[in-house]
Amino acid sequence: MTAPREEWHFPTRHVGRRVVVFDEVGSTNAAAADWPADDLAEGLVIVARDQTAGRGRFGRHWQSRPGSSLLLSVVVCPPTHLRRPVVLTAWAAVAVAGAVRELAGVGPRIKWPNDVLVAGRKVCGILIEQGRRTVAGVGLNLNQTADEFAAAGLPEATSLKVLTGREFDLKTATGAVVQHLDDGYGRLLCGDRGAVEAAWADGLGLVGREVAVEFTDGSAARGVLRAAGFDGLTIETADGVRVVVPETVGHVREVATSSA
Repeated sequence: MTAPREEWHFPTRHVGRRVVVFDEVGSTNAAAADWPADDLAEGLVIVARDQTAGRGRFGRHWQSRPGSSLLLSVVVCPPTHLRRPVVLTAWAAVAVAGAVRELAGVGPRIKWPNDVLVAGRKVCGILIEQGRRTVAGVGLNLNQTADEFAAAGLPEATSLKVLTGREFDLKTATGAVVQHLDDGYGRLLCGDRGAVEAAWADGLGLVGREVAVEFTDGSAARGVLRAAGFDGLTIETADGVRVVVPETVGHVREVATSSA
């Protein structure tokens, strides 16, 4: 890993009081996980202008033109009851959605389990990793063009520039994401889990709709999603009402209804 380019400091309580900025790292999540313990404080944020070994869920490769994305990872030390994939992913997704709304003036949606979409196209991916530390990684598309996505074979991706027609400054975007992460983390720590949970359920936009649910064990279900919460998804199927643990769910997709 190369030496840091600079440091930024934001007036937050938990996340982003210190942001270490690199020109290039292998992976911001790996850099955060390996950061020396004697220099680590909760809420440390690692930002890179380029990643050479970025990754998403299931080890998928994450790549973008240097400087075109906000590549950010934050180290947090949540209490045990918050150290759940669904809670942490929801926290990050709600924060990014809020930042996108603030920066670009557009209405994002959260796609289960870890993407943020605008107009049906992916603008951000999130990766939560828990080992010695809890690390939340965010890859937010800022300044890529439609031609870049087409050349990369990513027709379902978009960026804030594509959506608005203007360039976005990396530090400004970092500040917006960090502030929303900090606000949400503070709510979780003070026991206001419900606010994050409600924003996540609203961001999913699936309650009351017919959905297809794919479970991590390979099974599936179909029905109307009656409620979405951290303690369970309530699905009304043809066989009755079923409540499932979110961590057992791989995907939830709305079932398209054909018009008459």
